[in-house]
Amino acid sequence: MPSFLYHPQILAFFHTAMWLASWLILVTIVFMPLEQLFAAKQRKFFSKTLLSDIGYYFISGLIPSLLFTPLLLLIAYGAHAVVPYSVYATIAAWPLWVRVLATLFVGEIGFYWGHRWAHEIPFLWRFHSVHHHPKEIYFLISARAHPFDNAFIRLCGLIPITVLGIATPLSRDGGTVSALLVLILTMWGFLIHANLRWRFGPLEWLVALPAFHHWHHTLQEPRDRNYASMLPCMDWIFGTFYLPRTEWPTAYGIDTTLPESISGQLIHPFLPHPAQTGSPETTRLPEPVAADR
Repeated sequence: MPSFLYHPQILAFFHTAMWLASWLILVTIVFMPLEQLFAAKQRKFFSKTLLSDIGYYFISGLIPSLLFTPLLLLIAYGAHAVVPYSVYATIAAWPLWVRVLATLFVGEIGFYWGHRWAHEIPFLWRFHSVHHHPKEIYFLISARAHPFDNAFIRLCGLIPITVLGIATPLSRDGGTVSALLVLILTMWGFLIHANLRWRFGPLEWLVALPAFHHWHHTLQEPRDRNYASMLPCMDWIFGTFYLPRTEWPTAYGIDTTLPESISGQLIHPFLPHPAQTGSPETTRLPEPVAADR
């Protein structure tokens, strides 16, 4: 075999690709039969978008970390030069389980606002609209995102925990904690996008589940709700929670048209755009949070 194939970076790339392929098989084995048996909306798994959904899955697994990891390291070095050592020493003394919970909570605040900004700022919406473009929602839609959008939202969650030293890549186990956070959110993303009609009663007010996130993807009113990745309390606090007791969205997608090909969608945000708003609701004042019906 050619010697360049043994270069450490090439080997790492293939290792990551194989790891992603293994996870794809696993999540498909889990969610495909569940979605066939308990579908919220009837759909064919082998649809015309399946190949592009799988393509986005590998793009989302391989590219975003290349974009945010170097920047996160620079931020970590900068924070260590500014933040008093006593802050990091205090946090480092916390039990691991406390640091993991703090990472989830603080990271979720950042993810919430990164996600919300991706809807409210027109330039960011160019990238985020790729994720909202599908008219059918199922587990693989979780990974159907522009890599710049993916990297931006992840950075919004990872920067606060890095600056505070809760999970910094410069500490002995901080990189592991932040990697665990990304892994948990990635796996949770498959769940909240799953085409499952299950409802969980009051539990849906505590953790994000399919119905909660399906209302985030709705094309009907109200839109621009339910930004949290795992903790709906973020939406309670910031006034964007919406979860009817039994209803499901009747339509998904966006009001504008995007290219159908992956390459077209990846290039589209960089092209000159006519004057436009971001997400369809961003030019309107926030509505009161809807009570659970």
